[in-house]
Amino acid sequence: MKALTMEKKEYYKHMLPHFQQPGQAYFVTWSLRDAIPPKALKRYSADLENIKAQLNPNNFGSESTIPLTVAQRDLLNEYHRVRKKYIRAYNDLLDLENHSSVNLVQSENRQVMLEALSYWHLSRLENYAFCIMPNHVHWVFRLFETTEQGKPVYLQDVLYSVKRFTARKINILESRTGALWQKESFDTTIRDMEHLHFAIEYTLNNPVSAGFVKNWAAWKGSYKNDAI
Repeated sequence: MKALTMEKKEYYKHMLPHFQQPGQAYFVTWSLRDAIPPKALKRYSADLENIKAQLNPNNFGSESTIPLTVAQRDLLNEYHRVRKKYIRAYNDLLDLENHSSVNLVQSENRQVMLEALSYWHLSRLENYAFCIMPNHVHWVFRLFETTEQGKPVYLQDVLYSVKRFTARKINILESRTGALWQKESFDTTIRDMEHLHFAIEYTLNNPVSAGFVKNWAAWKGSYKNDAI
């Protein structure tokens, strides 16, 4: 993958800094607001909150001008370790829970999702794979460095656009109001080609693992870029 030198964009996810790089590839998962029972991940959430309470967000991060102390670095490493366990448990619960008030693979809802996930393809990003499940979405893609107007392309802007569009459309279809999606999306930076192929395989095989189909290609909510 091409190395980039463009300026990173910083934003905060529940007080921890997160850096975005135009041109970067990502594996992103997000779910319906009621996809996970509120207390299901309470233990992991409590552990993460405890670690975050001990960290000063102004004093760490890959772009910080203040060196990390040994204690801060240990806490940051512990945060990432617990977050990985949280995401793993989160994904397991998503596959088990099928009682959400909205079904994303219902024909009209699925069409909205397909339109949104394909909208920026080859203009602001390159789709590698995605899978629309009944209560969540997996998406693997590479952001372009700039828009057609030469402005940097950032992950949070793309996700905001997709989630806002789909929430509005699906709420109309479902005759409902209020938030559709959980506030947070889980994004992982793709490290190398091995990681990329793992993310694509995981995404495409999600409906197979859930027992919905025997072959991922039979799932109407899936897409794979054959050039990858």
